[in-house]
Amino acid sequence: MISTNDFKTGVTVLYNNGIWQVVEFLHVKPGKGSAFVRTKLKNIETGNSLEVTFRAGEKLPQAVIEKADMQYLYKAGDAFTFMDTTSFEQIELEAPQIGDTVEFLKDGLEGITVLRYDGKVIGVELPTSVELEISDTVPDERGDTSSGGGKPATLETGAVITVPFHIKIGDTVKVDTRTRKYVTRV
Repeated sequence: MISTNDFKTGVTVLYNNGIWQVVEFLHVKPGKGSAFVRTKLKNIETGNSLEVTFRAGEKLPQAVIEKADMQYLYKAGDAFTFMDTTSFEQIELEAPQIGDTVEFLKDGLEGITVLRYDGKVIGVELPTSVELEISDTVPDERGDTSSGGGKPATLETGAVITVPFHIKIGDTVKVDTRTRKYVTRV
C-alpha cells in the first residue's frame, strides 16, 4: 500500500481495476477543509489518461512492475520473438501485446523494455527513436517546398510516415517512435 502523500512521478498503483502510473501530482492544502492530492494517471495497458483527486493520506495498493531489457530477434507467423539481454531467455509476443509501435520493429533492434506485472506482459516500450531505411516514396518535385509539408514514405518495416521532399528511396531516417514523426536523415 502507498499513501497519496508519497506519490511521485512514475509510481504505479492499482486503481479502478487497472494498473495506473502517476504522470502528474499536486498536493493542495486549502485554507478551509482537508488537504487533497490532484493527480493525472495513465493506464499502462491501454494508454488512457485520467485525472483523479484523492484525499491526503488515502492508501492505494502499489503495483510492482518488472522491467526487462530485451532485443527484438525476428517474426515467425504472428509471433514476435524477443530475447532478454541479461538472461538470454526468449519470449514470444503477439502484435496486440506490443501495441502500435509494432510497425517500427526491425530485426536485431535493442533497447526495448518489456513491462510485466504478476508474470504477465502488460506493455512494450521501444527506444524513443529508431533508424530505418526508406523502401518506397514518390520522387520529389522541384519547387514543391512552398507548402513546407512533406510526402508519404514507406519504411523497411512497412510503416508509413511523412518525410520532407528531399528524402529518396534508400535513405536511412531517424523516426521518433512516440510521435511517429520523421526526425532527421542519417
